[in-house]
Amino acid sequence: MTEKLGTGRDEVQLRFRDDAMPEGSQVTVDAFLEQADAEAVRIEPGDDARALLPHLSRIRLVEVNFPTFGDGRGYSAARVLREHGYTGELRAVGDVLVDQLAYMRRCGFDSFAPEQAFNEADVETALSRWPHVYQPAADAAVPIWDLRHG
Repeated sequence: MTEKLGTGRDEVQLRFRDDAMPEGSQVTVDAFLEQADAEAVRIEPGDDARALLPHLSRIRLVEVNFPTFGDGRGYSAARVLREHGYTGELRAVGDVLVDQLAYMRRCGFDSFAPEQAFNEADVETALSRWPHVYQPAADAAVPIWDLRHG
């Protein structure tokens, strides 16, 4: 389900989940590791997402900050979390561009809070441009070679 929400800085504009949106503030990875009751964390570039792996069952929201569109470390953080079984909300925040949406969805992001609001038509185009994929990822898309030979 695509839910269209706010359009301001740090507001979720797109959400591909059916559950209730997590409430509360996100803390840094270091602060999260020091608290027993935190349920939301924000990963900054340079943070190691693997530090969160022992705590995945209590995390409801992970925000991954993209301070610049060219910083791809957040993709790796998302993939690590999803590959280790994280099922909570994974939100891309910051300098997120519409042409990155499909790739971010493949890595496991399911909500987006971009600095600049997305144009709805551009979102639809970005998400439907490539109907087939070539390799497995964190999403459920079946690679084209598996469709051909499966």
